[in-house]
Amino acid sequence: MKEIKIESTLTVFDNIEELPSDISELMNQAVKARKNSYSPYSKFSVGAAILLDNNQIVLGSNQENASYPSGLCAERTAIYYAGSQFPDAKILKMAIIAGSRIHQTITPIPPCGACRQAIAEYEVKQDSPIEIYFMGETGKVVKSHSLANLLPLVFDKSVL
Repeated sequence: MKEIKIESTLTVFDNIEELPSDISELMNQAVKARKNSYSPYSKFSVGAAILLDNNQIVLGSNQENASYPSGLCAERTAIYYAGSQFPDAKILKMAIIAGSRIHQTITPIPPCGACRQAIAEYEVKQDSPIEIYFMGETGKVVKSHSLANLLPLVFDKSVL
């Protein structure tokens, strides 16, 4: 028997103001995207902003449906749009802001498991890391240097 230890290293900023200016602007774009969230059932709004290597910024917000599984998270809304509209562009960075409309969310909210898998597909496809920044409505911002850091045992095309 052999034991394997997996570790992730994250950088934590105290707030948006502590971020480099380009990341702060990307996070502010995610804040704007969050305003377009359609989340009448969960009352949990999420906004995502993606920076591509062609300097385009793609936005996404979560979109719910009365048939709950039919909704789509902000991260996947943005990443699928980027993939369909800019298929040759690499995704450099993603900023995510999330929070409840019932109570203030100060805990940084990372992408859900389904979104991590979707982002992993693009990270593997482009063979380069995607930096991910995430936060609640206010407070700390967490940075992961890559999706693989958040999902170290990724399921990808190499196992098919």
